[in-house]
Amino acid sequence: MFDKSLSRNKGSRSFSAVGTGDSDDLQYDPPPACIGNAIGIIDEPLRQRTADVPQPKKADAIRCAHFRNGSMAAMTAGIIERYAAYLPVTATTPRVTLGEGSTPLVRSSRIGPSIGIEQLYFKYEGLNPSGSFKDRGMAVATAKALEAGAQTLLCASTGNTSASASAYAARCGLRAVVVVPVGGIAAGKLAQALAYGATIVSVKSSFDAALKLVRQLADQPGVALVNSVNPFRIEGQKTGAFEIVEQLGHAPAQLFIPVGNGGNITAYWRGFGEIVMTAGGSAPRMHGAQAEGAAPLVRGRPVARPRTVASAIRIGNPASWAGAIAARDESGGTIESVSDAEIMAAHHRLAREEGLLVEPASAASVALLLRRTKARQVTEGGAIVCVLTGHGLKDPQALTRGLKMPRPVEPTLTAIRRALHA
Repeated sequence: MFDKSLSRNKGSRSFSAVGTGDSDDLQYDPPPACIGNAIGIIDEPLRQRTADVPQPKKADAIRCAHFRNGSMAAMTAGIIERYAAYLPVTATTPRVTLGEGSTPLVRSSRIGPSIGIEQLYFKYEGLNPSGSFKDRGMAVATAKALEAGAQTLLCASTGNTSASASAYAARCGLRAVVVVPVGGIAAGKLAQALAYGATIVSVKSSFDAALKLVRQLADQPGVALVNSVNPFRIEGQKTGAFEIVEQLGHAPAQLFIPVGNGGNITAYWRGFGEIVMTAGGSAPRMHGAQAEGAAPLVRGRPVARPRTVASAIRIGNPASWAGAIAARDESGGTIESVSDAEIMAAHHRLAREEGLLVEPASAASVALLLRRTKARQVTEGGAIVCVLTGHGLKDPQALTRGLKMPRPVEPTLTAIRRALHA
């Protein structure tokens, strides 16, 4: 049976499930005093929040020792190594990494000036190891799962979580079990999970139904649920906010970010909030972008059949609903919807005008900025950052939509010149 094969426990050993318990080159200004070195970003350490998150009673010393040694090292320090003082980790937590984080903050060369915004930046999260922002949270979630003795990482996914969980499971010798909605995951992401060796279960329903199912499955011993309902995921993802402050030298005035399940906007707001709480300054106004056909936070109610070309945010009932709304309200920001046409137009502009290849969901943040700028709802006054959550190669079908491949020509100079002038 599927339930019995979910976790591969050996002998008579059993472990508590690591679930959530939930039922349902750009430094223009010198960094201020609040910015530290590669290990931390704040001079005065934040109060440890270890007690805020359920801790495992006992870790497998042999497994943890193995995953703390050089075999887990990456050329680029991962987020746990860089920000350990600000994460719910201890000396016994394995320093799991694939070199996640340290993604570039790219200053706009064409889109910003064209719409009258001189300080527009793109946080290019598609350059994380598995190609999306999910790797930040997955590194911490996997480390805590290992510390608790888990042997299986379990998730429901529209794509990016499946790829990330599968990559980190492969890295650490764990099993990955992924439940996906049939037809609801981009081909590139599904291929990633399969290549990493994950067990894939496709269900004839939505992501929301898949998430409900995995929450029930997560009660089994040795299984760690690593969706964004896992609090360690949010903790890891908040490091994106830390990096933006490091790279700019201060917090931006406004941040635009795609919103699907709501975990990332929740995490970024937490990260900015911790910096402001400790070092002062101002946090940005948070602007969340949902797709028109999958905009439950905009409508104020779940969407039974979410529809959008942006599969990564095709979610009708966000797990981090409350966190996303709090980020909007506490920051004085907005959560708005953009059409698929606006998303694909922004997707096109990012590639053609900035050289940034993203999946459609990533372009939602830029689509919202473009809409608000056109409506004169964006005032100049400080840096604006758009978070680009996933790499374009994750959704190859979106890249080729509406494009025509050129016809082959004869291998002669005349034929090539004729083609160039056609």
